[in-house]
Amino acid sequence: MEQKFHIHLVSDSTGETLNAMVNAALAQFEGVDVHIHSYALVRNEQQLSRALDHIATAPGQVFFTLANLSLRQRLIAACAQLDVDCLDILEGPVATLGRFLGKAETHKVGRQHEVDQRYLNRIEALNFTIQHDDGQSLDSIDEAEVVLVGASRTSKTPTCVYLAIRGIRAANIPLVPGMPLPPALLTIKKPLVVGLWVSPDRLVQVRRNRLSSMGEERSTSYVDLESVRAEIAATRKLFEQQEWPAIDVSRRSIEETAAAVTNLLAERRERSAHG
Repeated sequence: MEQKFHIHLVSDSTGETLNAMVNAALAQFEGVDVHIHSYALVRNEQQLSRALDHIATAPGQVFFTLANLSLRQRLIAACAQLDVDCLDILEGPVATLGRFLGKAETHKVGRQHEVDQRYLNRIEALNFTIQHDDGQSLDSIDEAEVVLVGASRTSKTPTCVYLAIRGIRAANIPLVPGMPLPPALLTIKKPLVVGLWVSPDRLVQVRRNRLSSMGEERSTSYVDLESVRAEIAATRKLFEQQEWPAIDVSRRSIEETAAAVTNLLAERRERSAHG
């Protein structure tokens, strides 16, 4: 029988940082049966006791982020008694930054989630992206930082949302065969326009799955391989003519596509800064 591993995540805040870091590390391991137990907003002895009861029931690796020193010490001592390993994932980075900045940490709970200007900027960016999804609100498209263009089902919307969550005002415009380009797209001055494309075989598969989920089984040019090949060839030709950077998203996750767009945006800003 395959071994089942338990991982416990104990956080005094939302647990988002902890979950993201541990899941990123877990992505490097395949073929393992892992059960993740999350305990968020652990800020007093009673809440920690409940987490420790679960850890004792299903022993395994413990990762934590606790600013309260007494709670940290109790968790570490309890894990030692249970003979399970526990690790403060922020201890190393915080200590390194403390030495670099010449400052002592404040041990303030949930500090990274305080409502500050960066948070408000992310909310504003998300609102902007929702308003400018799928070719909407073209009269204010020039206020975007990034505009993604591409054929239907090339991950434009989820990539824009991912960028917006990181504070980047992103819009997207679909390229539809037989339909003229929106004039606003060709007169854009400020935003970075990025083309997204997918291999025809992959795009046909994605579109067929989409139609099936909607109960539509009829064969149309939307899922005809030759038609889709012509459609993708036309979009790639447009990207080249307009000198828009293009990204092949055939085998990329949304996160990878967003990272590539962010890199393009950073390169553009750097070139602009250097005249």
